[in-house]
Amino acid sequence: MMKWNRYLTFVGCCLATVVSLAQGRVDTRPHIFDSNVRSLKVCLMNNMYTPPIYMMGSDDLLLVNFDYLGYDVHYLRYSVTHCNADWQPSQLVESEYVSGFNYADIDDYEQSEATYVHYYNYQFALPNSDMELLVSGNYLLTVYEQDDPSKVLFQTRFSVCESKVGVYPQVTSRTDVEYNNRYQQVSFDVRYKPNQIKDPYSELMCVVSQNSREDNAVTVTRPMMVATDHVTYDHNRDLIFPAGNEFRRFETVNAHNLNMGVQAIRYYEPMYHATLMIDEPRNETQYLYDRTQFGRFTIRNAEAYNENSLEADYMITHFALDAGGKLNGGNVVLYGEFMQGCPASQVVMKYDPSSGYYTSDVLLKQGAYNYMYLWIPDGTTVGLTSKIEGDHYETVNEYLVKVYDRPMGERYDRLIGFGVAYSGK
Repeated sequence: MMKWNRYLTFVGCCLATVVSLAQGRVDTRPHIFDSNVRSLKVCLMNNMYTPPIYMMGSDDLLLVNFDYLGYDVHYLRYSVTHCNADWQPSQLVESEYVSGFNYADIDDYEQSEATYVHYYNYQFALPNSDMELLVSGNYLLTVYEQDDPSKVLFQTRFSVCESKVGVYPQVTSRTDVEYNNRYQQVSFDVRYKPNQIKDPYSELMCVVSQNSREDNAVTVTRPMMVATDHVTYDHNRDLIFPAGNEFRRFETVNAHNLNMGVQAIRYYEPMYHATLMIDEPRNETQYLYDRTQFGRFTIRNAEAYNENSLEADYMITHFALDAGGKLNGGNVVLYGEFMQGCPASQVVMKYDPSSGYYTSDVLLKQGAYNYMYLWIPDGTTVGLTSKIEGDHYETVNEYLVKVYDRPMGERYDRLIGFGVAYSGK
């Protein structure tokens, strides 16, 4: 009876989602609704430094890992929603994209060990015996309390891909607007069996992103050239991206010694505080190569005995940017995988008149982090690198090209292939 009641409750939540969709667009952006959720990471189990895209039929899995701060265990559950290329829920019903019921309990959780900040670490992998993903495309993952599905802790995104086409992207700094200066231009071929794609002009939709950023991702629908076994997307002004700069880095892997990019680590009851080196703008400095993880982070405690995920402690990490005074006409924001889904109060830097710095204090788990500062002009949603980080054509950026297909009569966008390219290589 209890399981049936839970099922009815879940159906009610799904109906509410359908109603909200009928009323307008659904907000499917990654978002953490409960401030106790920290260190959320969605990645491939065998390679955490690539985009979270599961290839159907592969031996790899998608791993979801996060912490819930506190002494009490929470019994959690998750479900998924199939989405089209624009991340809006598709017309498919649940039985068409997942096997069985569209929910599963998170059974793999453990309490932190010897840390000042107490937490439970949760993880699960997809697909699994409780939830098989039946079709390709984009998926919105929702995690909530078992006994109260309306209490959503967070929502995040991943994709499932078919091996139907080959995607071959290239990046050049010799763009249609400039030559080896501030921009990089993406072009790519999509190759398939002869006549496999009946009408590339109307069927295909391609989404190109830079360093996993969603704010400046570009959607293209019309190829420049079409042949029987491939299409080419080239000389498209929409595929010209500001080159940006290498990500900044810091490490807090050792609580008793100074780490890269850290000015001081001290313990103030009840937790550690890590003060980072004061950053300065790089928009007018010479480009300097630095090997990074394109915005991603890794949890690590150099003094851990067994499990980094359980023995890494949390530190209030203090960011400071000396921009030479207050900048008018927009906001400075922190960007990096570690900020995914965080509320605006943490993402947007605050200007401190007393110090003249932009500051942000973020509770972060020990590890190695990539980050940068973006400038978002008032009235816009796209972050610019030119204001603070600068744009250098030599910058090594990760470009992801995802190719979706919707033949005539289909009710959803299939993700039929993807490719990754790195500029400067």
